[in-house]
Amino acid sequence: MEKSNYKQKFRELRCCVLIPTYNNSTTIAQVIKDVLEYSDDICVVNDGSTDNTLEILSQFPQIKLHTYPKNAGKGWALREGFKFAIKNGYDYVITLDSDGQHFADDLPTMLDSLEKNNHTIVIGARNMNQSSVPGKSSFGNKFSTFWFTLETGISVPDTQSGYRLYPVKALEGIRFFTYKYEFEIEVIVRGAWSGLDVLAVPVKVYYPPAEERISHFRPFKDFSRISVLNTILVFWTFAWIKPRDFFRHIKKNDWRKLLEEHLIRSHETPNIKAWSMSLGVFFGITPFWGFQIWFVILFAWLFKLNKGLSIIASNISVPPMIPFIVVASYQAGGVWFGKHAMSFNFSEHLKPELIGKNFLQYVVGSFTLAAIVALLTWIVTYVLVHVYKKAKA
Repeated sequence: MEKSNYKQKFRELRCCVLIPTYNNSTTIAQVIKDVLEYSDDICVVNDGSTDNTLEILSQFPQIKLHTYPKNAGKGWALREGFKFAIKNGYDYVITLDSDGQHFADDLPTMLDSLEKNNHTIVIGARNMNQSSVPGKSSFGNKFSTFWFTLETGISVPDTQSGYRLYPVKALEGIRFFTYKYEFEIEVIVRGAWSGLDVLAVPVKVYYPPAEERISHFRPFKDFSRISVLNTILVFWTFAWIKPRDFFRHIKKNDWRKLLEEHLIRSHETPNIKAWSMSLGVFFGITPFWGFQIWFVILFAWLFKLNKGLSIIASNISVPPMIPFIVVASYQAGGVWFGKHAMSFNFSEHLKPELIGKNFLQYVVGSFTLAAIVALLTWIVTYVLVHVYKKAKA
């Protein structure tokens, strides 16, 4: 397709090119000239530049400019740019950096992705194996990609590329709280949590020689901020997002249908089902009261088990079962403590302070009981599923 035809497509799709800039006076003019070959819809956010950036931008009257006097960070510039784009009637933006590392001739690739996936954040994935890529960028990308996959369950090859397509209208209702480089992590994670797809398309990237390279990224400060953000996001993933998604799934399916779907109709092996059930039973008995479901979800995810089965099995610790589990745990712990064990039976009135006596016996016993019951659960589940599948076959 001719370059000029893409200008019409940008208008039809209500999409603009968003360029945040801060003290990139040596490259910003060429970046804008290259983009103008493909689109007349350009929004530039001047993030408090102190060089002659504004003077250069005044040479392009056809662009839409949003500027403010004090530098606030790339994340803030993007957030301001999103609002500025919506105000000017755009539903989508394609962001690229003003330092010249991105190529305007990749804009058609991004735009084609929008036509096929209009409810998606598209990331322009760079080839991070080329020799010109700085070591800190390669490490940072691997670090960030690992945490993104943990937080969303989505795997993409590049989570730090600034070449992206955002459905800004769909993101409008999310209240973001970061404003530096870490925003580019927050927006894709929380976008995925809100139901947006995240995918990657290959793009080119140019890294100039070290002596010519201009970067505002501060390794220690910005890596620290990204690490703090990921800590918060991981906690929120297992404290709220994973349980939320699971219970949303349950609302669409009754318990019987859910159990049949995971235990009988799934193509998973009997071994996977057995480990999933035993994991849930193990953490359901262990003394992590209030946190058992989070441990179940975490370890089921880590070991690629059936999270639905694990959560169902963890309900062995429903309130009517708790007295039996506590007494059985003390009895199991008594085996280890011998003559020093505390006698504990149903003839006594169960009180929290009574459980506090010889608490170590209870803790040791609960893990012992959990291991025994988990083993029995594994055997029973494996046999039942194996027999059922064999009979079905």
